Amino acid sequence: MTSPRERLAGQQAELLKALLAGGDPPAGFDADRLRIEANVLRNKQSRLAAYLRPDLAEALGDRFGALFREYATAHPKTDTIRARAYADAFGTWLVERGEIPKPKGRLARWLHRV
Repeated sequence: MTSPRERLAGQQAELLKALLAGGDPPAGFDADRLRIEANVLRNKQSRLAAYLRPDLAEALGDRFGALFREYATAHPKTDTIRARAYADAFGTWLVERGEIPKPKGRLARWLHRV
């Protein structure tokens, strides 16, 4: 038998998965409202990543938003990773996929931080 605290933690995990990782809406939640809120959260994360890593936003141009959403859905941000490290991890993902060239010189430092 699970405690009320454990049940609440499980429900919160389901909600976060629905909001950040494209999971199914938990029982009792409106799917359309969750979809809207998930889009708002992803857009906020995308703007922050573009602010922290303007080089990536510039290199990708119009593709930045769609690629960031793809990354964020597959790699939801947790409370254990700071925003800059998350933006750097997105950059590493882009390099690994061949979306941008591997940086050279002083710009390459971020690639080693992740």
